[in-house]
Amino acid sequence: TLSLKLASLREGGIGLEETTIHPTAWWVTDTISTDVWARWILKNGVWNYTDLPKGSHYPEDYLQAVQATSVLACIFCIISIIVFVAQLFTLPKGERFTIAGVFQLLSCLCIMIAASIYTDRFHLDESTGSYGHCYILAWISFALTFISSITYFVLRKKTAD
Repeated sequence: TLSLKLASLREGGIGLEETTIHPTAWWVTDTISTDVWARWILKNGVWNYTDLPKGSHYPEDYLQAVQATSVLACIFCIISIIVFVAQLFTLPKGERFTIAGVFQLLSCLCIMIAASIYTDRFHLDESTGSYGHCYILAWISFALTFISSITYFVLRKKTAD
């Protein structure tokens, strides 16, 4: 179960990092790729970086909430990994990994908030385009971090027989 737990944590963490830090696609059309940080526009076969447009399409307060909760999700996931490893060496036998589970659950809630706000507030009146791969990865990361946090709460440090 430990290898399953680490695999689930790794996949959730990689998904969070991919959806938050790297140039990503939360919304795509044939000539535009948009994420929570910037927009790339295809001109003459070259992708050009531009700032996100101002106005009703990208309300700044909601955008900052999505950015902040995405970054917090990554931070909580990393803290969860560190706490889990520390608890492997310090937790008494038979105890649960509760502290690591709390940080993982916080990570789960943060990415859920980010993806929910993005879904509810952005690209509502756009007739072309679709959600990109990183938007989908954000929701998959939500599910994986939720499963990982539940596993932390259920998992006990193995006792010596």
